[in-house]
Amino acid sequence: MEYSVLFIITIFLIGFVGSFISGMVGIGGSIIKYPMLLYIPAMLGLSAFTAHEVSGISAIQVLFATIGGVWAYRKSGYLNKTLIIYMGAAIMIGSFIGGFGSQSMSEAGINLVYGILATIAAVMMFIPKKGIDNIPLEQVTFNKWIAAFFAFIVGIGAGIVGAAGAFVLVPIMLVVLKIPTRMTIATSLAITFISSIGSTAGKLMTGQVLFIPAVIMIIASLVASPLGAKYGQKVNTKILQGILAVLILGTAIKIWLDFF
Repeated sequence: MEYSVLFIITIFLIGFVGSFISGMVGIGGSIIKYPMLLYIPAMLGLSAFTAHEVSGISAIQVLFATIGGVWAYRKSGYLNKTLIIYMGAAIMIGSFIGGFGSQSMSEAGINLVYGILATIAAVMMFIPKKGIDNIPLEQVTFNKWIAAFFAFIVGIGAGIVGAAGAFVLVPIMLVVLKIPTRMTIATSLAITFISSIGSTAGKLMTGQVLFIPAVIMIIASLVASPLGAKYGQKVNTKILQGILAVLILGTAIKIWLDFF
């Protein structure tokens, strides 16, 4: 693969934009970066990536984008440690299984899993979430085993596509577990970081990672993700939910259009 100056700048900008948004709305950002990596270099006439290569680069980049986001939230009081432990452990096991098993899947199979995940997430984001942001942070309660079960299932699907699954986790935390928006955003970044350890390990062990594009994306995400997280703490929670809903819906539509 050729690495021209234009190619390097393009990859950096994809990483920067995706990571800023991911820090702001509490996702790993692969929901944005997966389609951008798949289509933008090819549209500009640069070296095109395969779905396997994109999922490998995404997995590593998400690992570093979420470190930056969690670091920005470390003193905010929004990180729910119990949720992080239960959902984090379950999603890490699931994402390792998915990441390792994905080597034997076809390109179409990987894109199909991605489309299904994005569609489920999009539907959930448009379900009304009345009153969840009125709950005081210290009074937040949830069923730990339901949380762990959903995290495990999401982890398997997310590991396959090299995402960390936060774009499905966030709607589950908002709609099923009834976690307030800002706590959901901060905590999902931490769970996503744990998840991406599993999927990154699976991708590295099966040789699905291109290192130079991955390093460029990592540098971009370490700069942009904390900036996005800081900005997100100032934005109205309804706006954050709206941005996330539109991103997820747009991605779902694009994947299905390409599939058919």
